[in-house]
Order: sequence, then C-alpha cells, then structure tokens
Amino acid sequence: MAHHSSAKKRIRSSEKKRVENRYYAKTMRNALRDFRALEDKAVAAERMPKMVSIIDKLAKRNVIHKNKASNLKSKIMRQVNAM
Repeated sequence: MAHHSSAKKRIRSSEKKRVENRYYAKTMRNALRDFRALEDKAVAAERMPKMVSIIDKLAKRNVIHKNKASNLKSKIMRQVNAM
C-alpha cells in the first residue's frame, strides 16, 4: 500500500492509462479483424489509409511497439495487393 501522495496519484493515473490503452488496442484489433475479412479490393483499398492511421496513432502513443505497427501495416498492404 502506497503511503506517499505522489505514489497514490501514480497508481490512479497508471490505472486510468492502462484502461484507456486496453480500449484503444482492442478497438484496433477489432478493426483489423474486420479489415482482414474484406474480400473486395476496392473496399479494402478505400479503408486501408484509415487502418494505417489507427495503427500509427497507437504506435505513436506507445500502446503498441513501433515494429509491431510496421508489421501490421505491411501485412494489410500485402493483403490488398494480393487481392
């Protein structure tokens, strides 16, 4: 149990950040799942910039690692090109 007020605040703020990060990561995973289920190349090409934007924002905020973001973007681009 924390005794210093700064430690108590750190516990509160880190818990809040953890919950927010989980929300954004889960939202990204759901969007990625929906994107991977697409079969029409025109629709996939239209949605790809939005998907890349979501991934980049999470990498910028350190919710996901920058290399994971690069791998995800590479995979969705390969998927669109292979259609």
